Amino acid sequence: MSESGLEPVIDRKNSRNIIEIKDLTKVFGDGVEVIALNRISLTIKEGEFLAIVGPSGSGKSTLLNMIGLLDTPTSGSIILKGVDVTSASPNQRANLRNRELGFVFQYHHLLPEFSALENVMMPMLIAGMDKAQASERAHKLLSDVGLADRLHNRPSQLSGGQNQRVAVARALANSPSIVIGDELTGNLDSKTSRLIYDLLRDLNKQINQTFILVTHDMDMAEKTDRILRIVDGQLVCELRRQQDGWSQSDACNHLEDGGLKH
Repeated sequence: MSESGLEPVIDRKNSRNIIEIKDLTKVFGDGVEVIALNRISLTIKEGEFLAIVGPSGSGKSTLLNMIGLLDTPTSGSIILKGVDVTSASPNQRANLRNRELGFVFQYHHLLPEFSALENVMMPMLIAGMDKAQASERAHKLLSDVGLADRLHNRPSQLSGGQNQRVAVARALANSPSIVIGDELTGNLDSKTSRLIYDLLRDLNKQINQTFILVTHDMDMAEKTDRILRIVDGQLVCELRRQQDGWSQSDACNHLEDGGLKH
């Protein structure tokens, strides 16, 4: 039995798979039903740096909410690090989110009354870490994202890009298996967006951090190693970076734009 209280699903052959999704479906509505996700299946490996793209209302944020254990599917299964979390209780899901997942959103959602250091410490304190230890780790994380001289500044005293870097540090606080970004550069100018991307890529390479990014920014998507395109709740195209360009699933050939536009 794992710390979350859920039994692991042992599969030695797929031991490097960090997320396995099979036939995932999400239906909203009581009277008129809306199918937000329609039998999506995919696997994400440890250390991947991938983007999920698609038009507004396509289901990409719903898929992210499923991966992030913020919502439950109507049917299908979600395996996180060998553990079936599909039917996890609210407490188990909260436990897993705190320990295994980090989140960075379009709006940084930092607590305005706390400093950068205190905001980054918060997830560690919630997880039960000693205050001194949490402070030391938060200091290191903020240094890693280039904010060693802004430890005691509150969000109102920081720029948009600096606040987003604090949010990245906070997402990494409990050494999560996966960091999920939802339009995390949506409110930033192009220069700051590039800086945030470079930061994420460095973390991906240095500590093998898995990143899953939902974005409308195709420039950012095309800098990742794998692009999943969602349309009308279905995974319609997958592209993977190769040394000489992109390889794509057969379905991409049937898209007018070849899969690289939103």
